[in-house]
Amino acid sequence: MVRPIFIVGFMGSGKTTLGKKIAAAMGRPFVDLDHEIVAHIGMSIPEYFNMHGETHFRVLESEFLKKQKGKNAIISTGGGTPCFFDNMQWIVENGIALYLQHSPKSLWSRLSKSDVNKRPVLKGLNGDELLTFIETKLEERIPFYSQAQVSVDQIQTSLEEVVQQLKHYQIYTD
Repeated sequence: MVRPIFIVGFMGSGKTTLGKKIAAAMGRPFVDLDHEIVAHIGMSIPEYFNMHGETHFRVLESEFLKKQKGKNAIISTGGGTPCFFDNMQWIVENGIALYLQHSPKSLWSRLSKSDVNKRPVLKGLNGDELLTFIETKLEERIPFYSQAQVSVDQIQTSLEEVVQQLKHYQIYTD
């Protein structure tokens, strides 16, 4: 049975980077949901947020998520994708969800090194404000992320171990 593997986790957790590596290791195509949306709307996600608001974006995001049904792909979702509508339930029912776990401090360290202005919900945050935001938002999102069938500590788990866990889960459930 062909089921996509959806990578979920907080922004900055490595969903796209690790997703590409998993796809190569498993011989599957890689899909970045955010890149698919950007190609469709013809603007960046921050621009879309500013023009249409988060609610419109989340509706669009959910539609693009559900277009992935039945694809034999590794799909990187946005950090908030699982947390809106029935998205996480849909992901679990229609694929395998892989949650990339990080501590708030780890996420803070990673996000502090990136351009936070490219991430609409982080605009203008840095230092302790950024850490507090991550702690609060992660606490809200963990109930969604933790529904994933496979969870790994993204820092402590090698690519080979992640692939083995995914293959084991797939064989066990097919």
